[in-house]
Order: sequence, then structure tokens, then C-alpha cells
Amino acid sequence: MIPGIEVFLNEHLSWVEEKRVGLITNHTGVTSDLKSSIHLLYAHPEVYLTALYGPEHGIRGNREAGEYVESYVDEKTGLPVYSLYGPTWKPKEEMLEDVDVLLFDIQDIGSNVYTYIYTLGFVMEAAAEYDKQIIVLDRPNPIGGMKVEGPLRSKDAVSFMGRFLLPVRHGMTVGELALMWNQEYSLGIDVKVAKAKSWKRNVYFSDTHLPWVLTSPNIPTEETAYLYTGTELLDDTSLSTGIGTTKPFELVGAPWIESEALAEEMNKRNLAGVKFRPAYFTPRFGKYKGELIGGVQVHISNISEVDLVSLGLNLLDAMRDQNPEKFKMNESYVHLIGNTKVPTKIMNDHPVSEIINSWQEDLNKWVKNVRNKYLIYPPYPDKAKPYKPSGALGIMPLDVEMILGQNVALALRGYDKNGRKLEIDTSLITWTTSGNIGYIENEIFHAEKEGEGQITAKYGSYTANREILVSARYVNNIRYGIHSNYTRVVLDINMRMNDFKIVEGKNTLTIQIPYAKICGELLQEGGTIEISNSPVLSSIEYLKKDTMFIADFHLQERKVFYETPDFASRIVVDIMH
Repeated sequence: MIPGIEVFLNEHLSWVEEKRVGLITNHTGVTSDLKSSIHLLYAHPEVYLTALYGPEHGIRGNREAGEYVESYVDEKTGLPVYSLYGPTWKPKEEMLEDVDVLLFDIQDIGSNVYTYIYTLGFVMEAAAEYDKQIIVLDRPNPIGGMKVEGPLRSKDAVSFMGRFLLPVRHGMTVGELALMWNQEYSLGIDVKVAKAKSWKRNVYFSDTHLPWVLTSPNIPTEETAYLYTGTELLDDTSLSTGIGTTKPFELVGAPWIESEALAEEMNKRNLAGVKFRPAYFTPRFGKYKGELIGGVQVHISNISEVDLVSLGLNLLDAMRDQNPEKFKMNESYVHLIGNTKVPTKIMNDHPVSEIINSWQEDLNKWVKNVRNKYLIYPPYPDKAKPYKPSGALGIMPLDVEMILGQNVALALRGYDKNGRKLEIDTSLITWTTSGNIGYIENEIFHAEKEGEGQITAKYGSYTANREILVSARYVNNIRYGIHSNYTRVVLDINMRMNDFKIVEGKNTLTIQIPYAKICGELLQEGGTIEISNSPVLSSIEYLKKDTMFIADFHLQERKVFYETPDFASRIVVDIMH
């Protein structure tokens, strides 16, 4: 098996001829003989590498999960390294000003909560907005490309993922995801994929004979990568996923679990491809640090037979049944599983088979009607054909969300199947709208009525769609969390917006949101939220004044440094400690 970086260097250098190249990568971006993609591209006489971009854990893979990663200059190449995890997830225009084409070379592990693929998604959004080319240097999906499992993520269960909705186990490579997202979200980008040569959908990582490079600090081995998509479903509960041990996601349990009874119960369930042995472990960091935990170690007997989502839910079910009073589930579990109804079913002891059946019909439709159209590696599912480039058309802006009375200017961009830019003649565009909430005149959408709808643009043989939301603005909740080096405040809002302001005062930060109403869990007359255990924030006062929603952050210091990472349907402020 030959990874995409080698295929690109051997066969596709013409794609970057006379172009400035940016590289999104990390420590997993290596050749089959462990040479770094960064250094190979930087030293290559036919590649003009001008910038590097790092995902979660940084380009060297030395940062813990969720840790802020700053931008800096790489010591070895002298190139700027822009962080795409922390305050900036989507590259800003100034980060791309010296780049014509963006290469993506990162090893994914096949789970819809592993963040690297969403770094790709946000880079694709920026490429659509600033007209940059995308080239994916593809790599195998370590857990194969045959099985697709779990609920298709709903829009009500989104955290980091933005618009990119996937089931728990998607069974696609990063290159296939890029092709799918470009078409399904009408991004209109020139996307090319340097395929991983000789990889097949029924091949797991151990069969590729490629060296395994830990993809992140808690995915040290191939076995961890195989199990993560299933046993990660124990996270956001009172159970341990084994983080803090040498076998994360293989060792699972809790301080109150009887190991022998759990192993016996799990083996009785006869889950295909796995066996369980009693295990005790003491995490050195993370949840239950220093405590003795009872549980099991999951052993893989046949990776091709394992249904990972079933594995995770059965472990959850068995451990909850041992001591229902000590089993707890966080509100954030909905973002992990991707479905708003599943957490309640789990807590109410619904059978695992019933829970899985509850989403299977929707999943099967998505697999047949969407996923299977973008596969580029055999063997192909029944009635599916290999994806063939057909060009792409995109509607700008990417988000059409507004209040009643607003107007939004629309534009089309696109490329043909050969990567040539479409010269758009606006007189030949056919615009239509659905939902009866507005109309388009001279490439401007005029909102007339609150509601949801869709814009469709047809240009020759190309079609693009964009969802529309016309609504009053609602601030539904204000939440906060204390992290090691920052305090995060989240304002949950019903739509995207970019016209809010943050005003700095003496010992205060004030967020001003025009035309926003108080709703949800907040008091209509306004109120105060007391903040405990934060070294920088003491309280938040909120109220509605005329047409403006105002939230005053009362600080413990005269001046603070803060970031505002971009999230869908929420305003996030990270105040650094």
C-alpha cells in the first residue's frame, strides 16, 4: 500500500506547478519509510511550500486533547505554522494570502468525533470563501471502509463538527469525505485526491504493512485506533475509557465495577470479533486519577467482524446495569452519540438492539443516497459505482441566516471536472427558492417571512443548493466551563451571526447582540450567573435593553486576553488565565 503523499510526489506534481502551497499536516504525515511530508515537500525543487497548518495536538503531535495550540514559526523550515485548533478553526483570509493550493495529509481513524476530519471541513469552507484549491493526500481508513454504524448526526447534536454531519463510523477515507462535502454542501471547490494506491475497503491498517504512527497521545497503537470508535462511547459518563493508562480505549471500567462479573456478562453477549477479560487499572492522569478501577480489557479476535457501536453500547449497558445509581451521563453525551433521543433511551434501560434499530432506517438511506456516490476504492457496495469527477458549483455565502427584513447578496463559484474555473455569466443563472420565505432578484435574497427554506441555483449542467433560515434571534442559554488555562463562556443562539460586538471595559467584557431576544433557560427580565473556581471571571449579568441583548462579564482582573473561536449557532469566548 502506498500512501497519497508518495503518489502525489511520483505522479501529480503538475497539480501544484507554479503555485504557492500550504500544507495541513501533523506527525502522522509521513511516507512508508517514515519521512516527513513537511520536509519532503519543503526540500522538493518543484514544490513551493509557503505555510503550514496544524490540527488538534499540533503539527508535531505533542499537545493533549482539547489543549489550545498557538501559531508560531517552525524552527526547521522557517515557515509560519498556523494553528487550526483553539481560537481559529477555520483559516482566516490573512492566513491564506500566500497560498494558492492547500494540501491535506493527516491520518484519520474513522470516527465521527475524531477532530482531524473537521479540520479538513473548515479548511474546505475557507477554500470556498477565498477561492483556493484543495488536494487531499489520501490514507487508508484504519478500521476499514465496509461497515457504517451509528446514528447519522442530527443538527441538534453538533459541537465541533459544524455543518459536516456523519454517523459514528462512516467507513470513508479523508479523500472520499472531501469529495462528498464539496458536492453535498455546494462548496464549489476544485478538489483533487491523490489516492492511496492499492488500498481496498476490506483492508484494515495491519494489512497495509505501513508503519503505525500514534495519531494522538491517547491513540498509541493500531488496537487503540480499532477500538476507539466503539469504546469512546463510554465517554461523557461516569465510566472510564482507560485514559491515563498504557491501554486507553482497550481498558474500560469504573471504581464501582466488579471486573469478573462484567467480563462474564460481556462474554455471554457473544459480540462478534471481541472477547473480554477481567482487568483492574489505576489511571495516572485524567478521570479517576490514582483510583483503582475495576473493568475489562477488550481483546480483538477478528477485527472485520466487530460492530464497534454495538460494542460501545453493550459495554455501557452492562456497566450501567451493575450499579444504576452510580452510573451518570453528562448533558454533552448527545454531542458524542450525535442523536438527541439516544441518551434518554440509554438512561431508561432500553435494549441495545432497540436503540440501534431506532436509527437504522435513516442511516441506510444516507448510505445509499449520499455516501455511496463518493467512494473511490473497491470493493464497491451493491449498485454503487466509483466516483467520477463532474465539477462543482458553490453558492456564497456558505450560511444564509438572517432576521426578517435583511437582504443577502448571493454569488456562484465553481470548477469543471478538469479543474478549470467556471466563468459565471449571471444572466444564465436560474435561481429558485423553497419555503415561501423570500425571493431572489439581481442575485440578492430578500427575506419576507420567518421560516426555513432552500435556495437552488442552476447553471448549465451544474446545480447548487443552500439552506436558508429567516428567524428572530434567540439567546437560549449561557454556559461556562473552567479549563486548565482558560475559562470558556458559551452563549447558545439559534443562528449564525457575525455582527455581535465585544466591548472591553475596566474589569469587564460586554457582549452586545443586536435584535436578540431572551429565551430558553434564561430569565426574561435578565439575571446574574455566578462563576465559581475561575481565576479570571466572577459573574455574568445579562439583560435586554431596547433591541440589544447585553451580557456583562465581570472580571477578576483589569484586563484579560481572550479569543472567540467560531462555532455554529453559538458565541464562544475563551478568557485566558
